[in-house]
Amino acid sequence: MAGRRRGWFRGSARNNEWVQQARQTLTAAFLDMDTRQSIAETAVAASAQMFPERGMAAQWEPVRARCYDAAGAYLALNERLDQAEREGGTVPQQEIDTQVRRLADAASGVDRFYRGNQAHLENAVAVYNTVPQLVAQVRAAAGAARQAANDSPHASYPSIRRAAAAVDEGLITLEGAVAGGATGAVRDAATKLEAHTRELSRALEDAPGKQHSATTALASAATRLSAARHRLDRIPPAMSTLLREFNAASSADLANNGREAHRAVDAADAELSRARAALQNNDPEQTLELTTSARAHLAVAEEQADAVTDRLSLLREVRDKPQDKAKAVRFKLRDAQMLAVNNGLVAEWGSVLDAQAERLDRVSGSLGDARHPDYWAYVSELDLIANFVAGVVDRMRNTDR
Repeated sequence: MAGRRRGWFRGSARNNEWVQQARQTLTAAFLDMDTRQSIAETAVAASAQMFPERGMAAQWEPVRARCYDAAGAYLALNERLDQAEREGGTVPQQEIDTQVRRLADAASGVDRFYRGNQAHLENAVAVYNTVPQLVAQVRAAAGAARQAANDSPHASYPSIRRAAAAVDEGLITLEGAVAGGATGAVRDAATKLEAHTRELSRALEDAPGKQHSATTALASAATRLSAARHRLDRIPPAMSTLLREFNAASSADLANNGREAHRAVDAADAELSRARAALQNNDPEQTLELTTSARAHLAVAEEQADAVTDRLSLLREVRDKPQDKAKAVRFKLRDAQMLAVNNGLVAEWGSVLDAQAERLDRVSGSLGDARHPDYWAYVSELDLIANFVAGVVDRMRNTDR
């Protein structure tokens, strides 16, 4: 065998035949590795564009470097084979076999990498390949929506103007991303434009019904305004009764309620006047916004008025049965004490709850000592005790968990 090879390397036909066979063997191994590398490289590039957070490029780099090293050695050996073919030199068979194994090992490394990330890589390629189609679809949908907005009799509505402007900006952003060539950025821009287009379509769909909604809302708010004015009429007599029947301190915090309620009603009235004007100007969206603002003012007015009348009712109830509220708080306190006993938390919470019991006794006895009892202070103190006990109960239950 050795003698036959020496004959080939002296430039004979057999030598050329051996070189060709060696080159074919090397090339087959190289092409196999290169094909696998190209497939993986394409998938990694798609992942880097679509899902950069996965870091596939960094994981692929050592595998890729091994392929490049093997390819470089293959090219160098090919040059030596060319030289041997021209000059009749020799290339040991061992070097051919070593390089074939090196190429095969590099190809195996590619296979291991790809199989280990196959689901993600194939998904990345699939997503990457859908981007051109996505861009075409999104462009078409955006164009159709913009045309519909231009043709709509409600094009002047603020919601439609805002949504249309967002679509216009999205189209510009998409074109810039396409020009930049980064597929990931293109997909992001297309996805955002798609969302803006949906918003514009919804605004166009909602527009025809807004005139009716605005008319109905305005009428409802006007009715509520009238009711609020009547409710405000109850504030002066209720305040007068509070001052006449109870300690002045029991209603001191309500002294400005009438003024604040009237101010809120006036603000609501002004908003509703603007809302009517907007409706006449074919701007139902502005009407709805102003009506919502008016309702917020009316809620304030109602709260101010109810605070006065509710205070009168509460104080009369406490005056008639002063111990009922104290009994309710004492019941909650005893439940808390039982919870502490049952859960073995007396050492931690027993003294705290005992202090509240003493506090409750003091509050309960305070009414009898006063010539003109401050029932509101009495109620407020009992509420503070009840809230404190409720907080202790929550903490004991959390400890139990």
